[in-house]
Amino acid sequence: MKHDEELHTLTAAYVLDALGPGEQEAFSRHLTRCAPCSGDVAEFSATAGRLASAVALVPPPQLKAEVLARIETVRQLPPRVGVRRAAGFLDRLPRRAGAFVVAASLIGAALFGGAALHESGQADRARQEARQTEARSQELRAVVTAPDARTVHGRTSGGAAATVITSAARDRAVFLADRLPAAGEGRTYQLWLADGDTMHPAGFLAGDGAAVLDGDLGKATAVGLTLEPAGGSAQPTTSPLLLLALPA
Repeated sequence: MKHDEELHTLTAAYVLDALGPGEQEAFSRHLTRCAPCSGDVAEFSATAGRLASAVALVPPPQLKAEVLARIETVRQLPPRVGVRRAAGFLDRLPRRAGAFVVAASLIGAALFGGAALHESGQADRARQEARQTEARSQELRAVVTAPDARTVHGRTSGGAAATVITSAARDRAVFLADRLPAAGEGRTYQLWLADGDTMHPAGFLAGDGAAVLDGDLGKATAVGLTLEPAGGSAQPTTSPLLLLALPA
């Protein structure tokens, strides 16, 4: 059984249903006596659920009929027999399997389905977007479910909730925002890694409020968020909406 110090690091994996049976049971018991972890689970569950619904795309009405028509012309392959594989980490992601994975699957399905109905140039762009979305989803999941993942929470000056999840082993950090207002025309939310008094650009916040930060996490002491002109800035041009200290 894991000690409480180790159990504190399993919050994100618990929310994404990525724990083994023993870890799941131990963490569930831990939640009954750990108020900080209970709060983390509640906040992270709300954020993960919002991300899943935020990117769900509605396919065009004719897509279902088109797909069914195409299925009638496709020869089914016989089932593969005698092939077995050992259960790995991905097999431990049932049901929710991470809001990010579900969201990426919805995007991929909609993009690939829609691409089949358009000319080749549009289809190529759609396939590229789908690949990028899937890669982003995998990177998000890798950080969130890392064994050494650490989580910190904060709020912007406007009251929006923010969560930063870091993994020293992967040298990556994930930023999640909840109820952040739209940036507005000609503006964008830009992320920063603070190294002392120096702010380094760390990417932009996507429309679903999630991002994997760019840059050297090892030297960073805090994560910042500012509202910048479209295209971003080399240095912040406005006061930070949020400056969240990273775990030591």
